[in-house]
Amino acid sequence: MYTLLLSGLISEKMAENRPIDILVLGATGFTGQRVVAKLVEIAKQHGQVRWGVAGRNLEKLRAVLKEAAKKTGENLENIPIVIADVTDEKSLADMASKTKVVINVCGPYAFYGEPVVKACINSGTHHLDVSGEPLYMESVQLKYHASADEKGVYVITGCGLSGVPADVGTIFLRKQFGGALNSVEIFLSAEEQPSSEKNKSSAIGHYATWESAVNGLPLAKELKAVRSRLFSKKMPVHKPRLESRFPIHKNALAGGKWCLPMKGADKSIVVRSQRYLHELYREIPAQADVHVAIRDFVSMSILVFFALIFLLLAKFSIGRSLLLKYPEIFSRGCFSREGPTEEAQKNSVVSFTFFGRGWSQKTGPAATLPDKTVTTKLVLRSPGYGFTATSIILCAMTILEESKNMPLRGGVYPPGAAFAKTSLIEKLDRHGVHFEVIRST
Repeated sequence: MYTLLLSGLISEKMAENRPIDILVLGATGFTGQRVVAKLVEIAKQHGQVRWGVAGRNLEKLRAVLKEAAKKTGENLENIPIVIADVTDEKSLADMASKTKVVINVCGPYAFYGEPVVKACINSGTHHLDVSGEPLYMESVQLKYHASADEKGVYVITGCGLSGVPADVGTIFLRKQFGGALNSVEIFLSAEEQPSSEKNKSSAIGHYATWESAVNGLPLAKELKAVRSRLFSKKMPVHKPRLESRFPIHKNALAGGKWCLPMKGADKSIVVRSQRYLHELYREIPAQADVHVAIRDFVSMSILVFFALIFLLLAKFSIGRSLLLKYPEIFSRGCFSREGPTEEAQKNSVVSFTFFGRGWSQKTGPAATLPDKTVTTKLVLRSPGYGFTATSIILCAMTILEESKNMPLRGGVYPPGAAFAKTSLIEKLDRHGVHFEVIRST
C-alpha cells in the first residue's frame, strides 16, 4: 500500500511542473481540428490553461493553429507544438512527459490507441479519447486499470458522442431518480428541424469514423474472450428484468416511433459504468438498453437495408475493401472523406431520452414491484464532431479541476463512472447540452 501511495505522489509531483496542461494528439485530423478550435474558446474561459498540439507533421500542425487563429481571432503563435508518432514509442514517451492530460483523437484506436495509453501511464499522464470501439476500450481496461490506478493516472475512453450522452445521461437520470434505479431504456432520435436548416445532401460523418466501424467489426469476435476475463464476477440483476424487445418494433416510450437496437459502444459503456458504481459505491447497477428511434417506416426500412449490407460485407476482407473504397455509396451518403460541412454540423440536433424504472426507496428491491418511473432527456446541437470536441475538452478540464472527486487514485474508466461525482453535467449544460426531467411518477 505504501509503495502504491508513494508511486502516485511521485507522479503528481512530476505532473505539477509540466509546461502543458492539455495536449491534443492527432490535431491535424478532422476531429482534431475541431478540438483545437473549441479548445481556444474553452481554455480562455477557464483562465490560465496551457495547451498545445501534437502530431507527426510540423507544417500541418502549424497550419491547424493558423486556421484556428483565423476562426477565433486569437493569437496562437506561442502555442506549443510537439512532434509525436503513434508508431514511435520514444516520441510518445517524450510527448506524454510534457503534459498533464493527453486528448487523443488519433484513431482507429484498435490500431493506434494502446501505445498512447501505455506511454501516458508510464509518464504519469492522464489520457482521454473519443473511441467508440468496445474491444479497444475493454482491452485497455483489462490490461491497464491496475497500473493506471497505481500511477494515479485516469484513462477515460469514450469521451465523445459514443459514450458521454448515453453514459453521463444515465448518471443524470440516477441523480434525478431519488430512489433505487433498476433499469433504463435509452432512445436516440434526430430532432425535427425547420426546412430552411435541412441539408439532406451533406454527410453527417467523416471517413475516419466509418473506417473505425469497418475495421472494428471483424475484431468483435475477440470481445467475448476479453469480457470473460474482465467481468468474471457477475453483477446482481434485480427483478423485473429489462424487457427483451423484438429488434424492429414500435415503442410507446419513444412516442410511438419505430425502434431498432443501437449497434455500437453505448450500451457496453453504460453497463460498464453501472458495474463500477456498484463496485465503488455499492449502488444498485441499473440494467440498460439503447435504441435508435425513427419516425417513419420508410426511413427505418432504408436504414435496416443499408445496415444489413454493411454487416454482410464487413465479414470478408474483399467486402471491407469495398466499404472503405466507397463510403458514400454504402452509407447512403452519411459518411464521406470530406466529412460534414460546418453548416450541416451546426444545424443537426439529436436527443437522448431516458426512461428509468425502479423503487422510490433507496433501499431498493423488496417484495414489491418497482413503484417509480422517471423520464429525462438530453438534447444537443452539432451532435457529431462539435459535441465531441466540447465533451472531451470539458472532461479534460474536469480532471484538472476535480480529480479529488473522481474514483480511487486513477484507473481505466468509462465517462459515467469517472465523472459521476463531479460537475461535468453542469459544465456540459453551460456549453449547450440541455438536460431536463420530462416526468416523474
